[in-house]
Amino acid sequence: MKKHDAKGKAAAPANGPGKNPAKDEPKTGAKSGSAAVAAAGTKLSNKDYERELRKLHVELVKLQQWVQEKGLKVCILFEGRDGAGKGGTIKAITERVSPRVFRVIALPAPTEREKSQMYAQRYLPHLPAAGEVVIFDRSWYNRAGVERVMGFCTEQEAQGFLQVVPLFEQLMVKSGIILLKYWLEVSPEEQTRRLASRIDDGRKIWKLSPMDLKSYDRWTTTPRHATRCSRRPIAHGPPGMSRGPRTRRRCG
Repeated sequence: MKKHDAKGKAAAPANGPGKNPAKDEPKTGAKSGSAAVAAAGTKLSNKDYERELRKLHVELVKLQQWVQEKGLKVCILFEGRDGAGKGGTIKAITERVSPRVFRVIALPAPTEREKSQMYAQRYLPHLPAAGEVVIFDRSWYNRAGVERVMGFCTEQEAQGFLQVVPLFEQLMVKSGIILLKYWLEVSPEEQTRRLASRIDDGRKIWKLSPMDLKSYDRWTTTPRHATRCSRRPIAHGPPGMSRGPRTRRRCG
């Protein structure tokens, strides 16, 4: 994950949890075992996937200890298409860490009272305090994404949000919050396969909502709005984007 300081610049890797760059410098030489098989872009076997995931879980535990020790405040936003893997990614991140440190926020549709409030007001109570990592499964960017695409807000309201959100996020960063934003992309073919699997699998049917089917019909509209958001002059930079139709692949 990329880390940003209060001015929005990427933090140096040397500030990472318990890492000595000289000591931990990777050894050179030919790859062996699973490392050779799982080259960049190659799909991992279940065994190799679990092995790599275990290593990442260890690093996340180190990150957790670092966040607590330094009193850091970390806020992570996951946005993207339905079926792009937001839930699975968040589950993988939080599987082996403490729920007292890593909190996942997935807010339901706003109540009538919340609709009468300032738009971002209902997100404020969930922002992290010292020693916490808060993960938003969708966030205030709903206003420029889902709500805009589905007609739940006017174009004027969406444009107003895009003008205000840089200032809102500047306040977050200046208060010491490390803000990370990710957009998960998926191809139309893979999204179709994943949504169909939710229909066919009784264990996943709860993941499918009428809203998923409506947004599926508006495939070409969603990325245009996501691109506009990523180009806004936000204090700490645009969101990171993860593309790819398949999971369990080794990154290059």
